[in-house]
Amino acid sequence: MIIFFSILFLSGTEKTTVNEERIIPQQKVIIIMMDGFGEAYYRSSDMPTLNFMEKQGIFKVVKSLMPSVTNVNNASICTGELPEKNGITGNSFYNAATGTEDFMEDDSLLLSPTIFERAGKKGINSALFSSKKKSVSLLSRGTLFSLSPETASQEWVNKIGAVPPIYSREVNYWLMDAALYSMKHDSSIGLFYIHITDYPMHTWAPEETESKEHLNKIDQYIARIREAEPNAMILVTADHTVNHKERCIDIEKACINRRMPIKIAISAERDKYVKHHRGFGGTSYVYLNNKKDLPEIQKLIKGLKGVEEVLTRDAAAKKFHLMPGRIGDLVVFGDEKTVFGNLDTEYEKLPGNYRTHGSVYEASVPLFVYNAQDAPTADFFFSNYKIAAWLYR
Repeated sequence: MIIFFSILFLSGTEKTTVNEERIIPQQKVIIIMMDGFGEAYYRSSDMPTLNFMEKQGIFKVVKSLMPSVTNVNNASICTGELPEKNGITGNSFYNAATGTEDFMEDDSLLLSPTIFERAGKKGINSALFSSKKKSVSLLSRGTLFSLSPETASQEWVNKIGAVPPIYSREVNYWLMDAALYSMKHDSSIGLFYIHITDYPMHTWAPEETESKEHLNKIDQYIARIREAEPNAMILVTADHTVNHKERCIDIEKACINRRMPIKIAISAERDKYVKHHRGFGGTSYVYLNNKKDLPEIQKLIKGLKGVEEVLTRDAAAKKFHLMPGRIGDLVVFGDEKTVFGNLDTEYEKLPGNYRTHGSVYEASVPLFVYNAQDAPTADFFFSNYKIAAWLYR
């Protein structure tokens, strides 16, 4: 006798009655994290595929997480957890054990399961594609395989073609071609996570021709993904937008010049992609030599031109859901035109084409939920990190 039973797939597919000899496959999931893709970039560009998805699915402009840098947001999107739980509080952090500033790129620093690990427990294979190798080393736990153009094997070069420079818009096209190749040639992958680089946004403002060309091309790739996987859900969001900044402050030098030296000031933006932003960002973690200096140094930094807010560790952790042990004694936020970083002098006026992020002024991004069966209602998606938090639970 054939026994019938009902299965509710946790990836968001509809409830389906099947027999024990034939299990309907889960709905494929494609997550696209468009680094630097703020609303101004979306509205300034010809993107008919995303326009269609906006009208047919859930679309919102939502808050991203602070600091508004890639690692913080990418880790939270990938885990569905806030930084206070997953532990990723910047592109860099102060390693108290070694007394050095280290990049946050090692997966041992990620304290929450990835979506790939959650999917794996449901028997679903995952693949991570990222233009930035730092995202692969940080987030790829649980994937069947991961790929970055920066470390692509000759096998991938033979399949897709020569790898463009990381500092180019073409590197994003190469990555999209690689993801499409896998969709067409490996039916075993049920979850794709695609992360493209924000080099074009650091280089061009939303209204510039090169930016519009880049995003129109990305939109064409999303159309090809819909064609290749017509039954898949497609989830699209970003980590931050990118804005012009006028000035950079070296907080360490500012404190030394006022005879109140500190241990170190770390730009949460600093990573290995220095051509993007020179390591400058709108949030700085300040570590003190002596905790008793906190009130005076907090007042000193608050008085610097361009500083908007200076919070204690506990206040910043509470306000922005950060892990206290991985942020400074003080957390400094710049105004709309100010960033922080290491300089030869205390202050530098930045060129007219300089663009970066890291402040609250870059913490707003589009979010698209398309063709997602049994997705939560729109109210659930109040922040970018919620876009896939409901999957594989």
